Amino acid sequence: MKLALEEAYKAFSTYEVPVGAVVVHKGNIIGKGYNKRETLKDPTAHAEIIAIKEASETLGGWRLIDCTMYVTLEPCSMCAGAIMNSRMDRLVIGAKDPKMGCCGSVINLVDNPSFNHRVNTIFGVMEEECSKLIKDFFKQLRNKF
Repeated sequence: MKLALEEAYKAFSTYEVPVGAVVVHKGNIIGKGYNKRETLKDPTAHAEIIAIKEASETLGGWRLIDCTMYVTLEPCSMCAGAIMNSRMDRLVIGAKDPKMGCCGSVINLVDNPSFNHRVNTIFGVMEEECSKLIKDFFKQLRNKF
């Protein structure tokens, strides 16, 4: 999660919502990313999507079996869907997202019995640090305007 936080700080430094994600396979980092929606003018440029793409390139396929994603903020519906569709085994989340979180806060896509794949999800890893970074970002944004 420390490395995911480092990615989130990169987003913060470029005035992006500070979310970072890292994908690990058998102890090795195979993908990482941070939010770049504003930078790339791309609504799909979330940290999780960028990390999944890099991990898939590293492994040479779309199935991320035996992989764990560490992400600083609970994924949205798009990212939760991508995590499921990549067949990731485990998801470790720093802070919950009560407004957009789709891994248990608003809805739970990653552990829905209607889907053919479920992702083992763990919440609260370095929660205080992850939550503080998001809060600091939005506080700074509000003070700017």
